[in-house]
Amino acid sequence: MENIKTIDSVCTYCGVGCDIAASVDVAENKIKNIFARPDGVVSQGKLCIKGKYGFDFVDSPLRLKTPRIKKSFLDKNPSIKNKISSTLVELDETWYETTLDSATTATAMKLKEIQASYGEKSICSIGGARTSCESVYLFQKFTRHTLNSPHVDNCARVCHSPSLKGMKTTIGEGAATNPYNDIYNTEFMIVIGSNTTEAHPIIANRILDVARAHDNLAVFDVREIKLHRFAKYKAIMPHEANLLVLNMLAFVIIDEELYSTDFVAQRTKGFAEFKEKIINDPYANPKYFENIKGYEQLSKIIPKVAREYALKKSMIFWGLGITEHLDGSYAVMAITHLALMTGNIGRVGAGLMPLRGQNNVQGACDMGMLPYFDPDYQVPKEIGLMTPQLVDEMLENRVKAVLNIGEDLAHIHPNLNKIDRALENLELIMVQELFMTDIAKKADIVIGVKSAYEKTGVYINAMRRLHLSQPLVKSDLPDDWEVLQMLDNKMGGTASYKNSNDIWDEVREVAYRRFSGASYSRLERHRKRGLQWPVHTEDTPILHQLDFRTDDGLGEFHYHQYKLRGMVKEIVDKKLSGYHLTTGRVIAHYNNAAQTLQSESLNSRYDEDILLVYEGDSDDFRGTHIILKTEFGETTPLRIKLTDKVQPKTLFVTFHHAKSKVNSLFGDKCDELILTAAFKSIKVEIVEC
Repeated sequence: MENIKTIDSVCTYCGVGCDIAASVDVAENKIKNIFARPDGVVSQGKLCIKGKYGFDFVDSPLRLKTPRIKKSFLDKNPSIKNKISSTLVELDETWYETTLDSATTATAMKLKEIQASYGEKSICSIGGARTSCESVYLFQKFTRHTLNSPHVDNCARVCHSPSLKGMKTTIGEGAATNPYNDIYNTEFMIVIGSNTTEAHPIIANRILDVARAHDNLAVFDVREIKLHRFAKYKAIMPHEANLLVLNMLAFVIIDEELYSTDFVAQRTKGFAEFKEKIINDPYANPKYFENIKGYEQLSKIIPKVAREYALKKSMIFWGLGITEHLDGSYAVMAITHLALMTGNIGRVGAGLMPLRGQNNVQGACDMGMLPYFDPDYQVPKEIGLMTPQLVDEMLENRVKAVLNIGEDLAHIHPNLNKIDRALENLELIMVQELFMTDIAKKADIVIGVKSAYEKTGVYINAMRRLHLSQPLVKSDLPDDWEVLQMLDNKMGGTASYKNSNDIWDEVREVAYRRFSGASYSRLERHRKRGLQWPVHTEDTPILHQLDFRTDDGLGEFHYHQYKLRGMVKEIVDKKLSGYHLTTGRVIAHYNNAAQTLQSESLNSRYDEDILLVYEGDSDDFRGTHIILKTEFGETTPLRIKLTDKVQPKTLFVTFHHAKSKVNSLFGDKCDELILTAAFKSIKVEIVEC
């Protein structure tokens, strides 16, 4: 096997950020298999099925290899067509193929025309959580400084922006406080709003190891999930009750005086006011659940969980089941309140763990791909608009161009019918992608780029750990940053990076508070271990040991009362009717499934989105398929599966397959502070096929 070489890198899928090793046939330039080394700090020698088998996409015949320009775009822009006509090759009735130089020339010409007609802010850049830190750093820099538009955003808008908002408000830093391996040092764990075994399996392995050994796990969810089998406290909640439950946990801790008097006095402020508000809140007493039919057991479970959490060294884990709600940011604040009251933060085995979704969504935010933060979470010269606001601006003809990297705007965002109308109003959509996703099909210019397994770059996982990827196979495609640099130069910019290391060295200067000591050479030496930011002379596994990262170093309490609404209100008013839908992931697929669809071993496990229905509600679901409908849109027919794992009058469906159009159901309801869509609960109408 003289042609087989083993190469270390980092997984391209979820925010766990596993270290991987690939056996590569260098003669064939082909990945043969992927595995994890036994001493991998994140993987612990294990990978989920996506990490292990989901590399087929690299060699897919559907990969975008040559830039494409839509014929209809060139018909509307004859001067651009004339400029690049010698490089155009007809692909089909919709597209020409062309060169990278011509594709970036066409993009630059149109951007200049749009800014001349509509102003500098008529352009926005969205995406970047699927590419390296180097590329996303340049993406926001190019947009802010060369295009002079403040409008940059990434897919954190539809996932963990509320975690960033809630944690920064209360403890000054919107990131996980501890490394994953601290799970082995904790005495008690709460998982809320996270189907961890499906979405973050390698973290779930640790949770299950500890739960089996110590029976110290509490799980809150709106349906029964695998984690419940191993939980000491199996808590099933009604929809939209996160803040209700979290405030009740705090109520018990305060009412029974289980909080840490010393920690509260020395390291926090605002507790007295917080205490008064919660004690006088009629919704905060767990006894409130005695009146919520079907969920009465929570009145007894919540006090037990609160006592164990307060009196033990504890950790809390959460996912999109917390953040994708109207009160997502407030629920995250309620989680940090629990840690602040009990001193369960800033020490080994005690902390907060938001479970991030994309492989580099933490890095994208760290790099400043947010409208209200520059790199290193500094204040930008001008604050831009968030993605939902940008969609409204498109409809109002004030935003006329979108630059997009690796984020399927036409699939993963809510209110897809509205988004389709907004995209039709644009004069330019330029997409950098691996495949012809839904947004790529709507684009005017599409450029195929290297995947994570074909390039060098830094990725930052859900626990702030930096890993330096290296190519597993060679590719002639450009990296995202190379496309952006060409575009920058054609727009009058001066970018002149020779490689990704040049960009990263600039990041280390600009974002020195986190990355000054994280050189490529150090990251290469610690490829399997990684380094947790902030990295100076050493890295920082645990945050907030001495001070919080607020202006005065103190943790802050910001109480928000639960607002009675939705399913809980219907139950209290004895008017529960219709069906409430929630959404989530399945282990075989990842987000919009652009990559996992290319792996037969993965897609064959789950080749369609399936609707889970409570078996007792079967009379309402007589066929094999059903359509779900709201005022905003409807799905395509969904296969029904009856189960006892969801509650009466509730439904569950995944959203991986674009053909299902699940996100057409959701409107503009969102977190009121940070505009993250309320994907986790909506009332739907059942339409027979």
